Amino acid sequence: MTDVPAKDPPARRKVWDVPTRLFHWALVGTVLTGLYLGEYRGFSTIQLHFYFGYATGALIAFRLLWGIIGPAPVRLSALFPSPKAILAYLRTIFTRRPCGVAGHNPIGALSVLAMLAALSTQVITGLCAEDDGLFAEGPLAQYLDSATVLKMTAIHHYSSRVVMALIVLHLAAILFYRIWKHENLVTAMITGWKTVKRDPPNNIS
Repeated sequence: MTDVPAKDPPARRKVWDVPTRLFHWALVGTVLTGLYLGEYRGFSTIQLHFYFGYATGALIAFRLLWGIIGPAPVRLSALFPSPKAILAYLRTIFTRRPCGVAGHNPIGALSVLAMLAALSTQVITGLCAEDDGLFAEGPLAQYLDSATVLKMTAIHHYSSRVVMALIVLHLAAILFYRIWKHENLVTAMITGWKTVKRDPPNNIS
């Protein structure tokens, strides 16, 4: 009796393209810097806070565009897993081996959507918010009534906490995958190479 080869054996594949990796690390820089400047803002730094907010907004716009024209693993359609796919992944999440998905796993895809939504909220409300203490306001605040500006300012404050919570969850997930599942997500996002069990999409640079 001959041995039957294992189905979809693990292999190192180039998954994350260069634009996606550059976007990811640029977003890390703009978001962390923007949050820091927002928490410890002053007359000399408030304008920098705005600039990093604009940069974050530009990066999100790029990600949405790249999600339409980019390679398969980063397409927006890949970020909406079916309930069946989510349940199937949850049944295997605590197995001590890499997930083997050529792209985001279902839970990772949902986390990307959550982060994009939270950051979009943060950028949009920031454009409409004001800081009376520093005599500063977003460029759209002048076109809104005072009640709307106050509401946008409050949402901007609380959504920053949501972003911080998502960052903490993201870091916890990185540690979980590194220690428990023996999968180095940081290295994958630096080099683009990942251990997968499925045939990768074609034409990934």
